[in-house]
Amino acid sequence: MIPYERQQKILGLLKETELVKFGEIQQTFPSVSASTLRRDLKELEKNNKVEYLSGGAIKLMSTVGEIPITMRNALYNEKKTKIAKLASELINTGDVIYLDSGSTCSALFREIINKKITIYTTNTDIFTIRNEFEAEIILLGGQFNYVNSSVSGALTEDNLRNIYFGKSFLGVNGVDEKFGVTTPTIVEATKKRIVKEHSDNVYLLCDSSKFHNLSNVKAFDLKDVTIISDESDEDISKVINLIFN
Repeated sequence: MIPYERQQKILGLLKETELVKFGEIQQTFPSVSASTLRRDLKELEKNNKVEYLSGGAIKLMSTVGEIPITMRNALYNEKKTKIAKLASELINTGDVIYLDSGSTCSALFREIINKKITIYTTNTDIFTIRNEFEAEIILLGGQFNYVNSSVSGALTEDNLRNIYFGKSFLGVNGVDEKFGVTTPTIVEATKKRIVKEHSDNVYLLCDSSKFHNLSNVKAFDLKDVTIISDESDEDISKVINLIFN
C-alpha cells in the first residue's frame, strides 16, 4: 500500500470517531512500522488534515489544541503507569523534587506520595488526595488552568526562580531531536525552562506517542535531560539518554 492510500485510510478512520490513539492506527496497519505511520501522520498534519493533541490522541484538523486532563488520563493509561513506576525508582528518601503538571506526572505523584521526600509542584491533581501520606507537598501559586490541572504565570515563575531542585520530572507535549521539547502555551514553556535551569537532574516523562511530535512553543533544546518512556526511539536515543521499559 502506497503512502497516499494509507493516509486516506487513516482519514477515513478518523472520520468515524472523534479521537484515535496511535496504537489503534497501528492495529489497522499491522505490517507497517511505527516510524512509517508517524511519517504518514506528520504528512497529514503538515497538510492541515489532522492534528496531534496533548496526551497522544489524533483527530481531524480543528482549532482545538489541547484536551482536558480527565480525557488525557484515559489515553495510554498503561504506558503512563509504566513510565511512572520507572521514574519512581529514581526518587530516594530525602530528595527534594519538582513535579510538573500533566497526566503522566499525576501518575508518578500517586507512586511517590508515601515516600519521605519533599515535592514542589504546580500540579493541582494533588487536591484529589483523600488519604494520609508521607511526602511533604508544596503547591506553588499562580493562575489556574483547568484544562491541564496546572498553575502557571508570573507568580509561579517568581516562586520557581527562588527554588532549586535535586530532581525534576516534567511533562511534555512534543519531543523531537531537531525541534527540542515543545508545549502548547508560552507560560507552560517558560515554567519548564525555569525549572530546568534550577535543577541538578531533569527527567522528561514522555510516552512514545510524543516522539517527533511538535507543539506550539519551544521550552528548551533536547540536551542535558533524560527521557523516561515506554519504548525507545532510534533517532532520539542518538542525542539524549532514554530510559524505557
